[in-house]
Amino acid sequence: MTGTLYVCGTPIGNMEDITLRVLRTLGEVDLIAAEDTRQSVKLLNHYDIKTPLTSYHEHNKDEKGKSLLAQLMSGKSIALVSDAGMPGISDPGEDLIRLCRENNIPVTVVPGATAAVTALVLSGFPTRNYIFEGFLPSNKRARSKVIERLKIQTATIIIYEAPHHLKKTLDELADALGDRPAAAVKELTKRYESVNKSSLCELARYYAENEPRGEFVVIIEGAEDKEEIISANQMSIEEHFKMYTDKGLDEKEAMKAVAKDRGIGKREVYNRVKI
Repeated sequence: MTGTLYVCGTPIGNMEDITLRVLRTLGEVDLIAAEDTRQSVKLLNHYDIKTPLTSYHEHNKDEKGKSLLAQLMSGKSIALVSDAGMPGISDPGEDLIRLCRENNIPVTVVPGATAAVTALVLSGFPTRNYIFEGFLPSNKRARSKVIERLKIQTATIIIYEAPHHLKKTLDELADALGDRPAAAVKELTKRYESVNKSSLCELARYYAENEPRGEFVVIIEGAEDKEEIISANQMSIEEHFKMYTDKGLDEKEAMKAVAKDRGIGKREVYNRVKI
């Protein structure tokens, strides 16, 4: 019989954000394949887990993937972990998972925290419909294509970015998408967790003057749905306001959105909805 690949979600910051099932799995498997063994050993030591550890990352995934597959086919069970969060989300774990699927190796997910969804919920932007872009491509042509597509994306947009690239990315997004509402979220679940929520242009200016530190999740409001705005203008102001609050906007944001859609002042909306 073949072994099973267990895809294990690990903490994205706070060491306590790990499930009992993940801890049990990490202690029971034959081997743990980690994106960065230096990071993962801290977690294992914290919970006194003695399972052998091996590296599996972007630079060795082709060769190491074959080795891990052979061990799985021989009957060994392997847990896959990333630096933080859920393996397979913007990391090489997806390649190993695909390799196992192609070779009929059982794969199961042991859920845990994910930075994208955590940041989205924390940001306060609409969650009913969202798109996860991960890290934007480094290739200039591919990057331009993705950003061009985001111009007309009506869903809330989620992007990962490293601190040394944040300023450039915010400048590019502000140039392409305009001064759209956005938030820069960092240090998720840690002591200095923060949400800097304003607009793309304001964020770009802020981080031009304040050196970014930590890993960031950038949340951007989707583009306006023109057909929806036309339909909304056929509603009363009260109905229009309710449409936005039903989508998850707080009252202040909903009032601002109604005023923008209808080309009227926020005071007029406030007087009608009486918040």
